[in-house]
Amino acid sequence: MGHRNLSAAVADLERAGHLVRIEREIDPHLEAAEIQRRVYATGGPAIYFARTKGSPFPMVSNLFGTVERARFLFRDALDDVRKLVELKTDPANARKRPWRYWNLPLLAWRLRPKFVRSGPILKHTTTVSQLPQLKCWPLDGGAFVTLPQVYTEHPDTPGWMKSNLGMYRVQLSGNEFEPDREVGLHYQIHRGIGAHHAAAVRRGERLRVNVIVGGPPALAVAAVMPLPEGLPELAFAGALGGRRLTMVRPNPPTPSLRRKGALNAPLPLGEGLGRGSLSPFPQRPISSFRGGSTRRGRSRRDRSAITSATTV
Repeated sequence: MGHRNLSAAVADLERAGHLVRIEREIDPHLEAAEIQRRVYATGGPAIYFARTKGSPFPMVSNLFGTVERARFLFRDALDDVRKLVELKTDPANARKRPWRYWNLPLLAWRLRPKFVRSGPILKHTTTVSQLPQLKCWPLDGGAFVTLPQVYTEHPDTPGWMKSNLGMYRVQLSGNEFEPDREVGLHYQIHRGIGAHHAAAVRRGERLRVNVIVGGPPALAVAAVMPLPEGLPELAFAGALGGRRLTMVRPNPPTPSLRRKGALNAPLPLGEGLGRGSLSPFPQRPISSFRGGSTRRGRSRRDRSAITSATTV
């Protein structure tokens, strides 16, 4: 059975020797990225930063640093995904080789998210400034979330069937953002979120956006997959993860952390590689941020909440 969340994946990797823990405090400003670059260059393990400077949240990186580790993470579901691809390519395969596809009803069931009324993600709140402020290069435009999973639904046809899950750059600092109230979101207009935003503008509405930081590894992979038209990323994540994704209505799957907001007027957005953008991109007011809590000046969090990152 696949990983329910990022914590389960981290524990699985550690048991198998695919992950190393760094217990001393690591600075997300340049230091963490340099550590990952050096480990990745040697084909090393995933890295768990137990203490990130300025943040109560641990951070894991280099999750998909080797093909061997990626196969290990999805070892229980790869053959089933292969079957689904075969049937998508040639549906007649089900008739020609029915014994190979005996579990097709179960596979189809995993494609559909499981809807629930509550979940751990709703038990805590936190702020943008509590996230690890990851900066990879000295001339970066600011701190970024480098493995974000950005979820939107089409305003004309709400619901997960017409949803989009993409990995679009999220800038936390270095621009004209209201602290803990706004972030920058960079996407290209031909992407799924672009069509959703255009529909929202046409309707005179703000586009509701959820940004997942962490979540099961299958969710991050689904966000970057070039999937066939009509196949939602959430469905593919269920297949690759080997289990149905749990969704708390009306928001997206149970992640480690989640921000909810809406796209607003555009601002210039700093590029991840130290360049200023030539075009304005939307800033995103935040209405809520789930996954941890801050009270009386002290940070408290759900112990299962882990942020994920990569170097860009």
